[in-house]
Amino acid sequence: MTEAPEVLAAEIRRPVSAASEIVAFRHRPTRRRHRVLRPLEPALELVVQTLADIRRNKLRSFLTLFGIAWGIASLVLLSSVSDGFRQGQRKNMSQIGDNIVFLFGGRTELQAGGERAGRRIYLYERDVGVIREQCPAVEIVASEVKTWDVAVRSEFNAGKFLVLGATPEYLQLRNLSLEAGRHINREDVAGARRVAVLGAAVRKQLFEGRPGVLGRTIQIRGYPYVVVGLMAEKNQNSSYDGWDNDKIVVPPSALVRDFPPSREAYTQGRVSAILYRPKSLPEWAEAQRQVKGILGRIHGFDPRDESALHIWDTIESAELFDTVFDSMEIFLAAVALVTLSLGGVGVMNTMMMAVSERTNEIGLKKALGATRRRILLDFFLEGLLLALLAGAAGLILVLALASAVNSLPLPEMFSGLPVPSTTLLWTTVALGIVAVGAALPPAWSAANLTPVEALRHER
Repeated sequence: MTEAPEVLAAEIRRPVSAASEIVAFRHRPTRRRHRVLRPLEPALELVVQTLADIRRNKLRSFLTLFGIAWGIASLVLLSSVSDGFRQGQRKNMSQIGDNIVFLFGGRTELQAGGERAGRRIYLYERDVGVIREQCPAVEIVASEVKTWDVAVRSEFNAGKFLVLGATPEYLQLRNLSLEAGRHINREDVAGARRVAVLGAAVRKQLFEGRPGVLGRTIQIRGYPYVVVGLMAEKNQNSSYDGWDNDKIVVPPSALVRDFPPSREAYTQGRVSAILYRPKSLPEWAEAQRQVKGILGRIHGFDPRDESALHIWDTIESAELFDTVFDSMEIFLAAVALVTLSLGGVGVMNTMMMAVSERTNEIGLKKALGATRRRILLDFFLEGLLLALLAGAAGLILVLALASAVNSLPLPEMFSGLPVPSTTLLWTTVALGIVAVGAALPPAWSAANLTPVEALRHER
């Protein structure tokens, strides 16, 4: 009986002890575990959400992505095609020479200096020296002397060819590249040496593919000339006096002595043409004004007389072709932008459907505290990502196509599919504008939904 009160007291004290332990446990200092948000986690969630939407609506997503990808590919591709033809045309024109102007004698139509109209204008070797001295906008000037249908023979064969007299200045203007040997130099011109450089077709005709042509002697209208150079074969599709492959180049001093084009050319110093290059493209018009002014003063014609000189200006021709290609490129770019805009409309429709399908989700997020700005940002970035993924696919496609085409043998007037950095820059800007325009309206629509309206929405 004496132990009962003690046992009862112990039983009474036990719950109190447990309660105190619980209180002590609750007040025990604990280390809270905070969830660390990684910097890339929102972006990864956005990518996962976008890919899930693509998988959920495969056909619709494919058509949407294809619209943007084809718009970007067509924009780059059409621009590259235009640049390819532009560069091919420039390359073709550079076969004659880079940025040169040809002057040929003409017949006056205006009276000037007491002279009657209809007078024939001839160009002379002395005119070249005057232009060189008194036209500061001209970088290089040279004369051209040539004789047609000159009988030429070797020990194996014979033929008739155009023989051209060329100085070192002339060779700086004209594109007459060598395959072997050397070109005409100043010593050849000063000494009127009987040396010759053969075009590719002339070499085949005279030597029929035999080796060891350099150093051999050919007879040009009965005069012995030593072959010192062989021109590289040239694929031309434009010329003003015949193909360069069919020409023989000799010193002009030897040409006018042995077989001049006419007696007057020999006695008076007449030349077939005068060639010059301006110091720079911005000085092109000034150089032409100076040259026409000098020649007009020397020969007594009005510089405004368009018929006194026949001018073939490769710079002006190049600018004309550039204008044509610029117009064509603008038109093609407009067509491609329309295609890209249609792809952007497809992205916008896809995102509008996504907003409609996820209206309840939007309402739940807003009910849990998501702000209007957060909803706007989520859907805007999702639409932007969708458009950028499609655009990247289009760029990869067209770059692969351009690389494949550029590795193939190309025709003369086409230089492949160049993709310059400026084209990629403007394409990226166009893609960004279309992507923003396609993603913003659906995101705005999603952000403007109220929680009650969104939660009551029925699918």
